[in-house]
Amino acid sequence: MKAAFLVFANWLVGTIWILGYSGIVLLMAIESSIIPLPSEIIMPPAGYLISTGEMSWLPVILAGTIGSWIGACANYAMAKYLGRPFVLRFGKYFLVREAHLQKCDYFFQRHGEIATFIGRLLPGVRHLISIPAGLTCMNFFRFSLYTLLGAGIWVSVLTYLGYLVGTNKELLHQYLTTTTAWVLAVVGAISVAYYFYHKIKSGNQNINRCNA
Repeated sequence: MKAAFLVFANWLVGTIWILGYSGIVLLMAIESSIIPLPSEIIMPPAGYLISTGEMSWLPVILAGTIGSWIGACANYAMAKYLGRPFVLRFGKYFLVREAHLQKCDYFFQRHGEIATFIGRLLPGVRHLISIPAGLTCMNFFRFSLYTLLGAGIWVSVLTYLGYLVGTNKELLHQYLTTTTAWVLAVVGAISVAYYFYHKIKSGNQNINRCNA
């Protein structure tokens, strides 16, 4: 397993080195689509190439973030223009009814921005969060803004890990486990803060309506 990982890691490093920043864009676009190619095996090799002087920080971060956005946009467009008609027509056969879609619409109208941002930071969710955003026809500008923000943070974290540990599998796994735990803790804190902020905001709006 270790040998296979080293071979694959070396292949990724070689691929990114040959294709350059466009290779990062391509691989991260694939990662953000429905194809299972984890970003955890794409950006760390790019970070390693930064440590060797073959690449530079800003272009790597931009390439990874833009690639993530491209893949997310592909999922968004697919869900918006193909997924919604499919759900409305055939969803009942999968126990998904129009009422479920309406609830999803309501949620994303009120919380689409925070859901998109947080989703980009969560393992197993980051490449799927674009689908409900597209199904509910979330405003594309807001979708792009929060996708770029969340993707940029995650890409930066992974690149820095690669810069620190290079191709050391054990150390990378250790750092990824710790980093993921910290990210989940931060996401939890953001979610709690958002919940109370939204609750207080809703309460103030109700008071204002009563006083009007």
